[in-house]
Amino acid sequence: MPQAVIFDYGVGNLLSLKTALEKAGLTASIGTTANDLAKADAIALPGVGSFTAASSKLDAVKETLQTKINEGTPLLGICLGLQLFFETSQEGPGTGLALFMGKNMQLPNTVKVPHMGWNTLNIIKPNDLFEGIAEGTYVYFVHSLYPVPKDKSIVCSTTEYGATFTSAVANKNIYGTQFHPEKSGDVGIKILKNFVKTVVK
Repeated sequence: MPQAVIFDYGVGNLLSLKTALEKAGLTASIGTTANDLAKADAIALPGVGSFTAASSKLDAVKETLQTKINEGTPLLGICLGLQLFFETSQEGPGTGLALFMGKNMQLPNTVKVPHMGWNTLNIIKPNDLFEGIAEGTYVYFVHSLYPVPKDKSIVCSTTEYGATFTSAVANKNIYGTQFHPEKSGDVGIKILKNFVKTVVK
């Protein structure tokens, strides 16, 4: 089975993501070094922690990550992992991976923050990740910020919560979800299985 490495920023419980990726058909391990990433058939950046702390942890592996992406290794960013694809965040200082131009914004204070619970996907661009996923499908969110990509062509879905925000992106072998597939039940496993298909192509 292909080997997925979940990169550990040093915080949070990564076990639910590891379990979900294994259920979807990958062998999953948790990695902390560039060497761990170099051996991966797929890489996941999980959805826990602060932008500032995570971006400084990623500095040590940025080069390896970029090489793997250039080689075509599928990358999945979840929640904070997706936000790290961009340059900056209103949450605090630090530079993300800058795989895409754009920034992360706070959800408006007109709604309860963090946005926590089930909400729907407005699918605006068909892509590998959403194969067989219906418009209006419910997925699980826990977040206070959201990405604002400069290039709107990478946006696959939006969600409404105080604002219309980007809830998933895809570009070549880079995929990101603002929601947590590992907490989204059968639908989440289906999305992760779709990710697995991109690994074994």
